[in-house]
Amino acid sequence: MLQRIGIRKEDKNIWERRVPLIPEDLRELKEKHGITVFVEKFERRSYTEEEYANAGIETVNDIYQNEIIIAVKEIPVKYLLPGKTFIFFSHTIKAQKYNMPMLKHLIQNECTLIDYECIADEKGRRLVFFGRYAGLAGMIDTLFGYGQRLAAHGISNDFEALKQSYQYHDVDEAKDALRDLGEKIKKHGVPKEIHPVIAGFAGYGNVSLGAQEIYDVLPVESLSPDFSGDINSLIRNKVYKIVFKESDMFERIESPEKFDLQEYFNQPVLYKSKFNNQIPRLSIFVNAIYWDEKYPRLITKEFLKNNKTRLEVIGDISCDIDGAVEITAKITTPDIPSFVYNPETSEFVDGFSGDGVSVIAIDNLPAELPRDASAGFSKSLKPFIPAVAAAKKDVEFENYNLPPEIKKAVIVYNGKLTPKYSYLQKYIV
Repeated sequence: MLQRIGIRKEDKNIWERRVPLIPEDLRELKEKHGITVFVEKFERRSYTEEEYANAGIETVNDIYQNEIIIAVKEIPVKYLLPGKTFIFFSHTIKAQKYNMPMLKHLIQNECTLIDYECIADEKGRRLVFFGRYAGLAGMIDTLFGYGQRLAAHGISNDFEALKQSYQYHDVDEAKDALRDLGEKIKKHGVPKEIHPVIAGFAGYGNVSLGAQEIYDVLPVESLSPDFSGDINSLIRNKVYKIVFKESDMFERIESPEKFDLQEYFNQPVLYKSKFNNQIPRLSIFVNAIYWDEKYPRLITKEFLKNNKTRLEVIGDISCDIDGAVEITAKITTPDIPSFVYNPETSEFVDGFSGDGVSVIAIDNLPAELPRDASAGFSKSLKPFIPAVAAAKKDVEFENYNLPPEIKKAVIVYNGKLTPKYSYLQKYIV
């Protein structure tokens, strides 16, 4: 018999309105596979109770009588009931200290935990993710911030007409606004004071591609990272972009010409940043790369203090505090999306005004496009749900009948860490 599924409300913060499975996908799971699903009542959800009802899905006050509970964000410990299967972003695989009590509770209560972050193909590529939508929302917010930053300088500009991601109904509405902006740029050009507008994108994965998808709605011309021409010769009726790969941003300390990508990943101590050569010509910088303390930084406080740049806004989509962008001093929120860092004083102030560089570092960007992000996520998750609903848990883990892509994402099985994640035991106090 198929296990019943409950979809939990998302109440981690006031901005969270996403769902893991949208009404139409739940209708298909019910009609094609006979899966019974109940959705927890919640007024703030981006998909309404009426939309679920129209899809034949019941909304209820209590979903915890069901065997499988699905959410997007972490579920509070008091709702992690014994013996249940939970599917959500647990943020535990790096032994994140703040979630170790939750992991301990799941083990003590003989639960099963499946984490979206670990659902991957045979090459390790993630299959269920929000990355593209982080890029989409992050670039909308960055261009909005660029307009606000210019206005704070007293420069009248067409970017000012843009809104933040969460203020648009969906991506299509945001793109319509960008098309309008693009037509104005083609007709009138960008203001002389800011010409040329050059955006740099660090990375080329799903997040960066999402950000570029938004920027490319404008009349864009790509420049090579090796571009050596006079930027003042570029025309005002376009904006420009440069996409940076690792080899464009980092070099070997010895034998700089011999960049090796795998060596960089495996032995980053052999490498240093050469990104300082790129910063001075950028108007906007979008950080969309994975970063860890072992890797070199891209933008440092020291460089900004000692060098004049054109850089007005950093859209730090990766949101690593004191990370690749050292001046990312804190996470921002949609209601206060930016702070301005002053390189001379090492101080920052909320808003878009002041000397220095504006940093937008919102760490939950897909939540700003809840309907689009939910639809994309649901489409990628839906194919795995029938197998999860059908899998019986009264067997040893090696016999737990799941597709390999999702079985490798089982962190806890019936109250025990699975072999792949046994390393977490030493972090559970």
